[in-house]
Amino acid sequence: MSFQTSVKTCFKKYATFSGRASRSEFWYFYLFVWGLCVILLFSSFISLKQGQRFSSDIFFWAFAGFGLATLIPFFAVSARRLHDINKSGWFQILPYPYSFLYKFLPALGDGMSLIYGFIFLGLYIYLIVLYYREGEKKKNKYGKPIKI
Repeated sequence: MSFQTSVKTCFKKYATFSGRASRSEFWYFYLFVWGLCVILLFSSFISLKQGQRFSSDIFFWAFAGFGLATLIPFFAVSARRLHDINKSGWFQILPYPYSFLYKFLPALGDGMSLIYGFIFLGLYIYLIVLYYREGEKKKNKYGKPIKI
């Protein structure tokens, strides 16, 4: 699947959490979202550094709007990607409880904070490995294989 087709497909399936998504569909959309976020944020900081406060605000609000507009399709394509390897879409939220606990751990000491930090990092690495895995070639409980 090409870059353009992947982005179009993800916006067409804006809130579709069922079905399957190929690796290329997921990674191209991931690249599109994060690439545009970096460009908008970088533009905001450059405008602010040059003293153009109004321009900086426009880029910042464009960044915020784009982030909100792509949040649901990003979670949807992530769920479909996990379905392609026969995993539940809920796997994508594994790191979140640890990220919330991590914010409250400095009061418990550096040892616990470090342990939860490693668990949090490990879960994100596990998710990246799952996203990278090749999808199943046969039909699974989430649907038929993706034809590329």
